[in-house]
Amino acid sequence: MFRNLLQNISNNQKNAGFLFIFPAIIGIFIFIIIPVICSFGLSFMKWDLLNPMKFVGLDNYRNLFTEPLFFKILFNTIVFAVSTSVFGVIIPLVLAVILNSKIRGAEFFKTAYFLPFITPMIVIGIVWEWIFDPNIGLLNKVLQLHINWLYDPHWAMPALIIVSVWKLIGYNMIIFLASLSAISESMFEAAKIDGANSVEIFWYVTIPLLSPTIFFVVIISAINSFQIFDLIYLMTQGGPLDSTNVLVYAIYKNAFEYFNIGKASAIAYVLFVIILVLTLIQWAFRKKLVYNEID
Repeated sequence: MFRNLLQNISNNQKNAGFLFIFPAIIGIFIFIIIPVICSFGLSFMKWDLLNPMKFVGLDNYRNLFTEPLFFKILFNTIVFAVSTSVFGVIIPLVLAVILNSKIRGAEFFKTAYFLPFITPMIVIGIVWEWIFDPNIGLLNKVLQLHINWLYDPHWAMPALIIVSVWKLIGYNMIIFLASLSAISESMFEAAKIDGANSVEIFWYVTIPLLSPTIFFVVIISAINSFQIFDLIYLMTQGGPLDSTNVLVYAIYKNAFEYFNIGKASAIAYVLFVIILVLTLIQWAFRKKLVYNEID
């Protein structure tokens, strides 16, 4: 009898759990799973949202890989993603280690660095457009230079990378600080007793113990960087001369300006494959990259 009572309670808890997550499951099914399946089908179609769909097989993919502009867009995306991922991990890591050393005003700096992350992108775009202005911009005034940051094909992409890294620093820094607080002080004290200096402690103690967090941040930063859109849309619209055009912005242009839904869907799945392969490669090398990693 007691066993039956426990089983009924357990079943009631499971039913209650399913009841609470049911709305989320419905939302995922309607707004994620169904659109993903439909967009995959659309990548084999020619459709302009007005006329009937026409099946074209692999033509959309074939046209992509014979189009020079697509490879330029792909190169831009890779440059942006790699640069943002590298600088968006190294700089927050160094800042987190410095702030974790209990320097004066650490709480103020944590807040200051985190503010850009919670600032709406539209505000960031407007402010940085003014900073990069070639005539009255603050950056050129400080550097005593005259660079057409957002209007020069050679400087537009570095400008966007600067803004993206600046916005990302605070979030990644907080993650690193949380991981640093979980490391026992005895590890650092033991290294000091053995005669290690600050650089050696950082390289041989801090980095290995933070490697799981670093691995996580690199993957998340890379995925987010490959999906950049709002910054491009607000500041450069893919220009000048497509020097900042990236895959997600190309999806938007093809779908909602050129009304080429099939091509836009094909680009979306090329992006999906790139992110999937990149993540699988990183996961395959996790044992070499992450300290004390086991299956």
